[in-house]
Amino acid sequence: MLEKFLPRQEFSSYEDFKANYRVCVPPDFNFAYDVMDAWAAERPDKPALVWIDDNQEEVSRYSFADLRRLSNQAANLFTAHGIRKGDRVFMILKQRPEVWICLLALEKIGAVAIPGSFQLKKKDLVYRFQAAKVKIAVCIDDSAILEEVRAAQAECPDLQEVFVVGQSVPPGTCDFRCELAAASADWQKPSGQELSCLHDPMLIYFSSGTSGMPKMVLHDHTLPIGHIVTAKYWQGVQDGEVHMTATDSGWAKFAWGKIYGQWICGAVIAAYDSEGHFMACKLLRAMEKLQVRTFCAPPTIFRFLIKEDLSQYDFSGIRQCSIAGEPLNPEVYNQWLAKTGLTLVEGFGQTETSVLIANFPWLKIKPGSTGKFSPLFDLELLDAEGRPCEDGIVGKITIRQAAATRPPGLFREYLNDPEAMQKSWSGGNYCTGDMAWRDEDGYIWFVGRDDDVIKSSGYRIGPFEVESALMEHPAVLECAVTAFPDPVRGEAVKATVVLVRDPKWQPGPELIVELQNHVKRVTAPYKYPRIVEFVTELPKTISGKIRRQEIRARDLARLENDSQDSVCPH
Repeated sequence: MLEKFLPRQEFSSYEDFKANYRVCVPPDFNFAYDVMDAWAAERPDKPALVWIDDNQEEVSRYSFADLRRLSNQAANLFTAHGIRKGDRVFMILKQRPEVWICLLALEKIGAVAIPGSFQLKKKDLVYRFQAAKVKIAVCIDDSAILEEVRAAQAECPDLQEVFVVGQSVPPGTCDFRCELAAASADWQKPSGQELSCLHDPMLIYFSSGTSGMPKMVLHDHTLPIGHIVTAKYWQGVQDGEVHMTATDSGWAKFAWGKIYGQWICGAVIAAYDSEGHFMACKLLRAMEKLQVRTFCAPPTIFRFLIKEDLSQYDFSGIRQCSIAGEPLNPEVYNQWLAKTGLTLVEGFGQTETSVLIANFPWLKIKPGSTGKFSPLFDLELLDAEGRPCEDGIVGKITIRQAAATRPPGLFREYLNDPEAMQKSWSGGNYCTGDMAWRDEDGYIWFVGRDDDVIKSSGYRIGPFEVESALMEHPAVLECAVTAFPDPVRGEAVKATVVLVRDPKWQPGPELIVELQNHVKRVTAPYKYPRIVEFVTELPKTISGKIRRQEIRARDLARLENDSQDSVCPH
């Protein structure tokens, strides 16, 4: 399958890869037809998806032929309910097999899929349904989710129907599985104006919303081709091997790791469908049972995994572990390596892109560095005046000439948001809003979002470097470093810390001093947190990223009320 898109697949070095990687984009490409149905025609029994439930009692396996048949049935189901090219369908399906079936069916129709998290509430859903003019919602039979969806439906006149996947289908909704089983498996590929074109809308993700309301990130049908680099050259997937990315289907990481690049490469996608609170031990058992060969997860997952007794699990079958979503703290890297013998291969990108920076196969890993630039994009670090930064100078990660070339894997636009487009796009360049610096070997070191960088006494301090230092202390489970207003320094470094569950470590002045001294020993002393607050959990986006802006806003509100509660300045 790869030969359709890559005239050359093997490279002798990163330099060779960066200079000579080329990808072919067929002018009428549609992933559902040109990858999924093509695999089904060539090798109908080839395994595509293996699914396991939370209790690990039920395992379902799907071939490419199975998914062709089921997606054809789903396409007929959706069209019978009025879905046409360009219509928007919202999905809250966790990792049920139906999420893959629906995505493929909507691509065949030319409709637009909008994945959503199971954590969304009525207010979130009303905003999304109205902003995207959603016509149909498909969700699992979870009473809490259904309650929020039905409550939102009353305020969204464009939302015509709600489909429910599962056993408990309440009155006033449609039984997806029942109608799917009754639908014909004969599907006629659209033609003429009804056939989706390469740059027609395919997928909308609502951004995490670290500031303001979430933006609608619109992708077209080139997105799957952009994720070949993600899957083959970063995650290391191979034809016939089982790959698992730990993510809910509502996150953009699903597109990164659980469908497009992986199936182009011929990998088998593993889905562990967890319920309730995340339990590291269940994920580890699922990985063993499904015989995962390549594994990818965000740092939050690995922070919990390294707290488990990993000696109880067999990691001999795993060939590579990759990590993305937030910068990788070196301590997480070192502990995972020590306990499993496996390195963590970091990558970086956005909801708006495929992988931008990664530790590609030819690179010697420097723990804490994100790696080097992807060959798919013309990437550069630019200063405030738009000039390339020299080594060691922090700049904004920018895709140059993005508007002119529009490489596959880069989003089309922030839908209906000209202000966001104007802010992010300048002179044909796309500015990611993320800050980093490059060392003398060409490795990229992530600093943080532009608005997260702390400016204290003339120093520019990236939150990640302080968080990484704190993470090396055995008392720290998670932490977030933010700016705190200071009349002398302008801004002071503040650490909000979640402690491990161990009676040895208790919040208080003694531990604050210990953490501060620890940071002074590990990194430049001026970076140490002058303010430390202990909390039971950190505020996070639906996709699991730390909401530093929320911490800053809360601190400002406290200052206005002349009350800092448990914040202890030192």
